[in-house]
Amino acid sequence: MLTRPIPLIELDWAGFRPWAVAPVKHRISDHPLFQIDKLLALAKRLEAKGRIRAHRNDAQAGTPFGAAADLHPVNTPLMESLEHIEAAGAWMSLLNVQTDDVYRGLVDEVLGSISPQIEAKDPGMSYRGGWIFVTSPRTVTPFHIDKEHNFILQIKGRKKIYVWEPDDIRVVSDAARRRFHSRHNRDLIAWREEFRALAHCFDVGPGEGAYMPSTSPHLVEVGEEPSITMSFTYYTNSTRRRGLVHKTRGRLAEHGLNLPEGWSNGRLDEALYWGASTAQSATRLLYRASGRKIGQETSPYARADSM
Repeated sequence: MLTRPIPLIELDWAGFRPWAVAPVKHRISDHPLFQIDKLLALAKRLEAKGRIRAHRNDAQAGTPFGAAADLHPVNTPLMESLEHIEAAGAWMSLLNVQTDDVYRGLVDEVLGSISPQIEAKDPGMSYRGGWIFVTSPRTVTPFHIDKEHNFILQIKGRKKIYVWEPDDIRVVSDAARRRFHSRHNRDLIAWREEFRALAHCFDVGPGEGAYMPSTSPHLVEVGEEPSITMSFTYYTNSTRRRGLVHKTRGRLAEHGLNLPEGWSNGRLDEALYWGASTAQSATRLLYRASGRKIGQETSPYARADSM
């Protein structure tokens, strides 16, 4: 008799809504791969491939997320900063750890344990990814959005996670989401301090975390001690669908055709999706015929250049 794995992430799975923010708990804080020697070894492997992003702790909530590393560069060697993270004054992200042979197993272990619960509500899990954040006290992850669904799990230390619902146009407009999906550009996403009052705020320690659907705006602030956090990310049929509609609306807007706002325009969005999906499939066939490689969000794991 086949048995399901015990979920390593705990939430109200019966009431789980894939497009709603939720607090979670987890069972991985004591996992051996989060020991500092293991993380240092991982960082060495990733640094050789350019897969560490870092900025100083003078970056603020409103610092453009994609430019933080250039605007607030860490001036000490990355491995030295990581080894002495308590005093480094640095925010460090180990990118796409699913590309590492060792840590891919951790990504599969955690996401595999909740795959049955996810598939029951939001089928088509793919493009699995993992991101480990090792950060000094009082560092900030600037306000931004991402494409993937995300379970952000606290391993060591404490931090505050501010997160807004993925359709909250008070903080990120539909136009900004269209721009993000069509050009992977966050220029229309701007922080204002009054947004805090509109957020879910999760004050998390080891064993706690949050679920953030695709394009949920978020901001993270580390407390008074070093922090280790890991995000487990993935796409589903619904993220691909919404993303393609946003992308199509964005491209049409660039040519002066601004369609009615809102995801509630069901028939229009349905037509946009099927038209864009057909065109996308044809493009991929042409690419394959010419011998060119093209990444797909239906692949099992995220590509190394995913940000």
